[in-house]
Amino acid sequence: MTSPVTHATKQSFKRTLLGLAVAQALLALPLAAHGANVGNALCPGEEVLFDPGNGQDITVPDGYTVSVFASGLNFPTGIAFRATGEDGFEVYVLESGHGLPSRCNDEIGWQKARLPGNPFTPDILVFSSSGRLLRTLGKPTDATSETGGTNTLLPHGPAVDVAFENGLAGGRLFATDSNQATHTHNGQNNSSRIVTVDPTTGKVTPFISNLPTGDHPTEQLAFKGGWVYWSQGSTTNSGVVGLDNGGGGNQPDIPCQDIVLSQNVFDSGNGIHTSGYSPFGTTRPGATVKAFEGASHHGVCDGAVLRTRLNVPNPADTIEPYAWGFRNGYAIRFAPQNHPLHGGLLVGEDGADERGARPSYGAPEVLSLASQNADGTPGYHGWPDRYGFLPTTQSVFNPVGGPADDLCVPDPSNLPSRCTAASLARILSETVPIRDVLAAPPQPVTAPLALESADSSYTAIDFVPDSFVASPVRPGAILYTLEGDFGFSAANGSPEVGHEVRLMNVAGQGAGPLSLSFSNFARNTTGDQAFVTGIHGMNRPTNLRFGPDGCAWVVDYGAVRDAGQSGVDTKFKNPADALLLQIPNTGVIFRICRD
Repeated sequence: MTSPVTHATKQSFKRTLLGLAVAQALLALPLAAHGANVGNALCPGEEVLFDPGNGQDITVPDGYTVSVFASGLNFPTGIAFRATGEDGFEVYVLESGHGLPSRCNDEIGWQKARLPGNPFTPDILVFSSSGRLLRTLGKPTDATSETGGTNTLLPHGPAVDVAFENGLAGGRLFATDSNQATHTHNGQNNSSRIVTVDPTTGKVTPFISNLPTGDHPTEQLAFKGGWVYWSQGSTTNSGVVGLDNGGGGNQPDIPCQDIVLSQNVFDSGNGIHTSGYSPFGTTRPGATVKAFEGASHHGVCDGAVLRTRLNVPNPADTIEPYAWGFRNGYAIRFAPQNHPLHGGLLVGEDGADERGARPSYGAPEVLSLASQNADGTPGYHGWPDRYGFLPTTQSVFNPVGGPADDLCVPDPSNLPSRCTAASLARILSETVPIRDVLAAPPQPVTAPLALESADSSYTAIDFVPDSFVASPVRPGAILYTLEGDFGFSAANGSPEVGHEVRLMNVAGQGAGPLSLSFSNFARNTTGDQAFVTGIHGMNRPTNLRFGPDGCAWVVDYGAVRDAGQSGVDTKFKNPADALLLQIPNTGVIFRICRD
């Protein structure tokens, strides 16, 4: 678990980075002035306060220091490192592009307006270890294209992750991208991909194409034993295509095993009913749905962790599900072999929202240890009919009514639901309790290791190196990021959980019992997103990886004005700008190091 570079080298890196990172990163990229209002040129009036400073309003335990490596980025979600000779390394930061639904997050509109740059098309920024921008890789030149031009990332987004197959030693650089922004239908079902990117020229080469796309695309990457693993999120919110899925235009979920549907169908209003794992408006109660139905490749399904062999002529021919029954098992990471989890795959899953044809309130985020069964079939973790340890029929998950429910008729004056009284009554009559999608699970359900608060949103997991250990961080500890909610429901507590880095200490070697303990590690002093009050802190941490310097590198997506159910200060100003409005030039890369 020790880092590939020596302790002395790490200290040298720290001194260099702490002295130069902010200044050089600011010189490298066009930034808004610190403390200024920053907005989205396509939707004036939605400005936010942006001033990351040096992260001085992020609280961390004594003995650790926060700094800013790069600032003013556009929606970063991935980070990777590659050694460059004697004690040097490069930093690869993936900017995701158009990832959230709003008329304001429009890569084509930005291009047609002839605005400089295009924050809503993806790319990979390559920095030196001292924070100097070296080159930009894979950025599409034509946002109106369906292919992104020649040898580039797809223009419509989101791109999600970037990783070298051999870690710091390099090898091929992999990335994930898609041509359909989350929750928005633009005719690009099955548009997700895994690609390789030349780390020098930026040439993008498809590795596997035609992967599912919908609510959640192809997401994070992990490598082990000659395989590449990836999280393939569900195409829907809770197993049923609803109006929240591009007005019903998105593809249905794809099972990893044969399943039998329940007798239940789900109401989107106007006489439209839909069964689970079925196209919008299709009812087939009690039907058997075969594994991989609707997939472009055998072995492809969603709500899953999939894998394929790295070094074969046709990787798509070797795709197989490793585990499934996750709504959105976004964050994946293998434990070291000498860890109490013995090389197992941790999956951080983001729970269902209150929206669509099968709305859910208070579904937790779930941490699971995933594996294949001994016979090579994928392990099963319970979604869509189990949230964490409990069946979805439990009253704790009953929807309370909200503006994103399919049956809601909007009435902004009727708080807190923002639905007319009649439509709210219909929601509470038809969707309470939540009804099962499946007649029965396809196999016994594997229980999770732990839960996190509803709407806190797992986005990354990494295992600490020995050099990072100091109280309260113990050997074998894990850091993970929580992006926070998007305002579909009321706040998950006071203070709200999310927009932070959390610590999980793991104990239990050999025959001893496994023990997990949890605590805050890095959190804004206000407990809320930085832009709400303009503090020097985080907005939406979307990744965390330990670098070759032994520090935790935290990727912050930036500011998003959201549906506002959990706080009016985060809500979009103009209702026409809904649902989730991205603010360019507010992404940041923070570093947390031992003193």
